[in-house]
Formats: sequence, structure tokens, C-alpha cells
Amino acid sequence: MLLTLALPRINEQMTTAVIRTIYAAEGAAMTLNSKFLDLAIDLSATVVHDCPPISYYRIGLRDKAWLRKLLVAPGDYVEPGTVLAHFSTEAGEALEGVPSRAMRISIAGILNQSDWLG
Repeated sequence: MLLTLALPRINEQMTTAVIRTIYAAEGAAMTLNSKFLDLAIDLSATVVHDCPPISYYRIGLRDKAWLRKLLVAPGDYVEPGTVLAHFSTEAGEALEGVPSRAMRISIAGILNQSDWLG
């Protein structure tokens, strides 16, 4: 079965997200609860904040599948609804045809640790 993963609208004010890290490569077998990618959402242009307006999120997978085609890379700006990747439930499944359904995912807010001192 073919599955697709599109970027959900995580926040009502969200216009784009920046892909920060991708944890899988094409052809990889993804297990239940695999982390897939991290992204950042900057709301500074749309909402006045009294705290840093950038939020970080991780998308995890709630289905077992093979990552067949990755359509984004770190640094890409993507809008909600943009297809990020195609998956299949069988390793050698043909990629022709329409995906049967969306990949089930979980979204978690995370802390950006890149600026932390070690």
C-alpha cells in the first residue's frame, strides 16, 4: 500500500516551516514511532510575541513503512499541505498509482539544543 506524508498545519498562524533535520534515508525501513524529521516554525512575521517566536517540532511515524521517496531536504521552506515523502508498506512495491492514505504521524514540540553549551 502506498502512503504519503504532507506537512500538517501545526499552528493556526503558520505559513511555512523550515526543515532542520531528517532522520531517514530513501529505502530505509521505518518502524513504529520512528523519528522522521525536525522542523522550525517562525511566527515573528504574523504574531506579536513577548518570547522567542520560533518553535521546534519533531514528526514521528505511527506506521511501519519503507521510505521510498524523500521530497525535501534540510533548509527547505515548506508550506502546510506540501508532500514531504512517499512511503510503501512493502519494500519492493511499485510507486505508480495514487497513495491509499496518509501516513499516520505524531507531532511533538522539542527544544532547540543547537545553541546549548556542552
